[in-house]
Amino acid sequence: MPIKVPEALPAVNTLENENIFVMTEQRAAHQDIRALKIAVLNLMPTKIVTETQLIRLLSNTSLQVDLTLLYPDTAQTPKHTPQEHMAHFYTDFSSVRDKKFDGLIITGAPVENLEFEDVLYWEELKKIMDWSRTNVFSTIYICWAAQAALYYRYGIPKHKLDKKAFGVFSHKVLDPRHPLVRGFDEYFNAPHSRHTAIDEEAVKNTPALKALAASDEVGTLILADDAERQFFITGHLEYDYDTLAKEYFRDKSKGLPIDLPKHYFPGDDESKTPVNVWRAHAHLLFANWLNYCVYQMTPYDIESI
Repeated sequence: MPIKVPEALPAVNTLENENIFVMTEQRAAHQDIRALKIAVLNLMPTKIVTETQLIRLLSNTSLQVDLTLLYPDTAQTPKHTPQEHMAHFYTDFSSVRDKKFDGLIITGAPVENLEFEDVLYWEELKKIMDWSRTNVFSTIYICWAAQAALYYRYGIPKHKLDKKAFGVFSHKVLDPRHPLVRGFDEYFNAPHSRHTAIDEEAVKNTPALKALAASDEVGTLILADDAERQFFITGHLEYDYDTLAKEYFRDKSKGLPIDLPKHYFPGDDESKTPVNVWRAHAHLLFANWLNYCVYQMTPYDIESI
């Protein structure tokens, strides 16, 4: 069963060309089925790229998903996305405050070098995280959003890295019985692109959190709360094969200090096309989340969440 998206969303053509089944609202209206209501709070500057990446992963199950794209009321007007796109496809938080969702994904954001309290929409993000406790069954936080949620919910600080965690790294599954990583290989790859990291000691000293996967090079990748309803992912399994390359060449062209992404370009040769070696586990993680952590657990009557 596909994901239900607005008719003219740019992701539709992209994903149909990849033979990924997406369903427009008009066709979905003819199906008598309780679709999972999933919201995405998209904090990334390249909205269309990020929404396409996430829709690709959410489409790869037998479950129908009804998608809502959100943007904070207090965030600045995005510079890299047409205003027509934002007006047509995005909803501000105040418009969904009284609604219930089976799942919520909060993306990363290019604000990691700021203190959390200095982020323009920090107060609103705290309200959204509080709202999710009563109005959302399960939430995934990605990269900066994971750091922000761990800080707000558990007081776990972040710290600046000496060198950017940048590349594709091997991770070990620490709890193969957990539903989110069910079916994972013992070791798997995942991209990272961040200047900061969570305090690993603080995580270990927080009984309500369980590490599900970690890397010797870049630390914990996936954390779950003890209720198995909140998940924190410090990397970017949703990335395309060339996302890190685009970041690398962008910064290099601007004369910014940037190292070659680790374990990424074949033979560390930037002229060669990178290979996606994390795609299967990215699809499996989001399929596991939708199936085991949302669909099989969320109430049929969404209003009872």
